[in-house]
Amino acid sequence: MNISERHLTLLCDFYELTMARGYFNSEMKNKVAYFDVFFRKVPDGGGYAIACGLEQIIEYIKSIKFTKDDIEYLRGKKIFDEGFLEYLSTFSFTGDIWAVPEGTVIFPGEPIMTVRANAMEAQFIETFILLIFNHQCLVATKASRIVRAAQGRPVSEFGSRRAHGPDAAIYGARAAYIGGCASTACTVADIMFGVPAGGTMAHSWVQMFDDEYTAFCEYCRLYPKNPTLLVDTYNVLKSGVPNAIKAFKEMLTEEERKHCAVRLDSGDITYLTKKVRKMLDAAGLTECRIIVSNSLDEYIIRDILMQGAQVDGFGVGERMITSKSEPVFGCVYKLCAVEDEGRVVPRIKISENAAKITNPDFKKLYRFYSKETGKAEADLITIYDEAIDPTQPYELFDPDHVWKRKLMVDYELRELLVPIFENGKCVYTSPSVSEIRENCKKELLSMWDEVLRFENPHNYYVDLSQRLWDEKHQLLKKR
Repeated sequence: MNISERHLTLLCDFYELTMARGYFNSEMKNKVAYFDVFFRKVPDGGGYAIACGLEQIIEYIKSIKFTKDDIEYLRGKKIFDEGFLEYLSTFSFTGDIWAVPEGTVIFPGEPIMTVRANAMEAQFIETFILLIFNHQCLVATKASRIVRAAQGRPVSEFGSRRAHGPDAAIYGARAAYIGGCASTACTVADIMFGVPAGGTMAHSWVQMFDDEYTAFCEYCRLYPKNPTLLVDTYNVLKSGVPNAIKAFKEMLTEEERKHCAVRLDSGDITYLTKKVRKMLDAAGLTECRIIVSNSLDEYIIRDILMQGAQVDGFGVGERMITSKSEPVFGCVYKLCAVEDEGRVVPRIKISENAAKITNPDFKKLYRFYSKETGKAEADLITIYDEAIDPTQPYELFDPDHVWKRKLMVDYELRELLVPIFENGKCVYTSPSVSEIRENCKKELLSMWDEVLRFENPHNYYVDLSQRLWDEKHQLLKKR
């Protein structure tokens, strides 16, 4: 069931309701506010992240309504006045939203979504926006790392049984596919999003039969087109692989043997796959693939391939679906401006922790591409009414290291934030999940390898325009 088919209006933090009532009964009732969604740090010490989850946010915002039961529940809390409850009974989102498309490579500090609406509406959708972005961006980013570690070998998402609930399994499979996975074990993700679902057998299939060989033969009989046999139920080298070879040869045609596979789910993957490859080749099954699983992540995959493991594909579960190594993405939702008689007035949040100081004002986000290489060179955050002439050189600096300068010449410019809602109406058509996945591939190809590496990645430039930089520091001096 899609988000739009469920009633999730009250999937919000309660303080969003108490603040809304406060705004409603004050001069802030019709105050227009601007909120930015951004994250502060890439998980796993990486150099990039993947935007994911916009489609579900759109579904939620389009379907917001307070039912009679919702109103009765809130009335029962005895803190909301009847005027406010009457307002909620006709509530809908009437504001504007801009966001980066799904599959876009994103970096810390950048607004990946900006919401402009009256304060009540803008505040109310905060929780849902964050929970969707924080989950799907996290899984898509982790999947991207794992797929890159596999060096072109297909990766299947196996995580449903380890996910943190049904939605985490379903939308995690969606995010993993966008991040680059070839398929999923989550059947409903295929139904809902067209993520290719597939699977083979569990150890219990082998155990149900009197012997391993019979179990393999029966499976090949039922699925002769592309059988994958799990060979580590008892002993991989002594019985599993020999019985698989025997079953393949006796039950499959010569053509069908070109599409068979064995899977290992335990043991020393590097050692075993080298031995298995030799056994299969010696038996004439040179095209039989070797698939491995068992608590894999990008570091394990990278290491076993460096050690010469003979692997044709991976199944990755818990460490991807939960992003086990760093399970929090850290998107936040911060006020950046308000309107006063049609004028945009910047707002800033200050903290003793410098990383938590926000960038003020209604903003735009640009990406610079080198015309010579086609690679992304830097991103630039500007105030909303600034214009950049791409025919002129532009000097960038690293806001955290202001002495580091980068002069952009002969470049193309792309505005990353696109309109999603205008006056409460959705003006954006979400691409299919497959189209988003292809966009993600193109985005990653536009990044330098130094940005994509797992450890000590290159610090990608995310610059503030001089005007925004000056405005930020003027606000800091006033506080």
